[in-house]
Amino acid sequence: FENIPPYLREEEKLIELKAALQWVHNPVDVDKVKKARYSLKFDELFYLQLQMGLSKIRYIQKSGGFILPEVGELFNTFYKNNIPFELTNAQKRVVKELRQDMKTGLQMNRLVQGDVGSGKTLVALLTMLLAVDNGYQACLMAPTEILAQQHYVSLKDMLKGLPVNLVLLTGSSKAAERRQISTGLESGEIPLIVGTHALLEDKVKFKNLGLAVIDEQHRFGVAQRAKLWKKNTTPPHVLVMTATPIPRTLAMTVYGDLEISVIDELPPGRKPIKTVHRFDNRREEVIGFMRKQIALGRQAYMVYPLIEESEVLDYKNLMEGFDWLSHYFPKPEYQISIVHGQMKADVKEFEMQRFVKGETQIMIATTVIEVGVNVPNASVMVVQSAEKFGLSQLHQLRGRVGRGADQSYCILMSGEKLSKEARERLSTMVQTNDGFEIAEADLRLRGPGDVLGTQQSGIVNLKIADIVKDQAILSRARDAAIRVLDEDPELQNPKNHVLQLTLKTIQKQSTWSKIS
Repeated sequence: FENIPPYLREEEKLIELKAALQWVHNPVDVDKVKKARYSLKFDELFYLQLQMGLSKIRYIQKSGGFILPEVGELFNTFYKNNIPFELTNAQKRVVKELRQDMKTGLQMNRLVQGDVGSGKTLVALLTMLLAVDNGYQACLMAPTEILAQQHYVSLKDMLKGLPVNLVLLTGSSKAAERRQISTGLESGEIPLIVGTHALLEDKVKFKNLGLAVIDEQHRFGVAQRAKLWKKNTTPPHVLVMTATPIPRTLAMTVYGDLEISVIDELPPGRKPIKTVHRFDNRREEVIGFMRKQIALGRQAYMVYPLIEESEVLDYKNLMEGFDWLSHYFPKPEYQISIVHGQMKADVKEFEMQRFVKGETQIMIATTVIEVGVNVPNASVMVVQSAEKFGLSQLHQLRGRVGRGADQSYCILMSGEKLSKEARERLSTMVQTNDGFEIAEADLRLRGPGDVLGTQQSGIVNLKIADIVKDQAILSRARDAAIRVLDEDPELQNPKNHVLQLTLKTIQKQSTWSKIS
């Protein structure tokens, strides 16, 4: 049974399936084996891309969305008076793409990715104001209370002087406050809301939710996200933001039915963070460096890894680190904040705020600070046992510094004994600040299943192709699938009959990558 139509086989110089299988299983000629492997890999990747393409076509056909044509007074006033600097070209380009999406009458389904500090929140706010100008409500949902609080504070600050009501809803919101918010949302008096999973509760009803912005969407389950869409008869436009750059290969396979925008420029004036790797025997030197920075009026983080199997051990490591650090930075000259997962939310928030206000010079923490802490005055990030962290996690942690005008530093501490992979991770961090390069290296080192997380690893369980090593074949297969679907989106042409038959026999589910 041949599963690639003759015309496509000819265009792509593929050999017939039967011959390819024979040559692979009975390798006698090196050249023939190469051709056979290429054809089988192309075949597998082509069908992956074809399913993606069809899924996207069906999604577009069935997804009606609100039309938001107006660039109104709120947007224009904010743009003119509230942005103290020129947007980067990347930000302007992405805002334009989002505006176009929301004018089509189809539901927007767009992922905006950009490195830490690239200005995604401002882009999200501009898009939310577009919704409000057109008479709709907008919400921003974040995965943790700290991050929601952070977004709320920065949006509130950006909106200063504008007649627009912005509220915050989290698990800690008091009952009376929740009732007030629910009433305001249902009546439409509250046009903008920032929140956590609390936004998904049945009691939270909107008058007309036109836009849902989701931050770090991989931290929410599909069923959770779907709850938001059901708060309207017509689903809202969806803008998903991530500071974890997605390697191009994965974007082409896993998120192929999403539109993707990239903010690939940092605001002017940002200095690249200097990253160094130091072994534990140079701790005193690192302490001396922290002292110098603090003497200049700066602040520093020291982060310990989380080993999820043992909360007790994590806590012990952190407290030992705190005692050790207190010896070098004694009171009352120095103040240290401590933050970890076992703290009550209000205590954690109190400690965070002391650091934010500059009342403490050092924050010692577990990875709870990976996202959601924005302290422009913090210029040093020391990561203890850096070999125990993944690349994207190290990159996220490094992004906590470098937010002000001062030169910032990231110091990766490790033991002497390092595996080959840990050595490569640390040297990648030292060599580049580019989130996309780091994401590609992460994919190469860990493989697609680990990068995506176990829930989604089945997506790329390919038999012969490898989406990391076979990027060139993947690109060709994708181009071919796009060509076929551009010409024949329903695969009704007799010459594509074999494609229809093969697709019917492939029992892969193609709903995994849906954001909505």
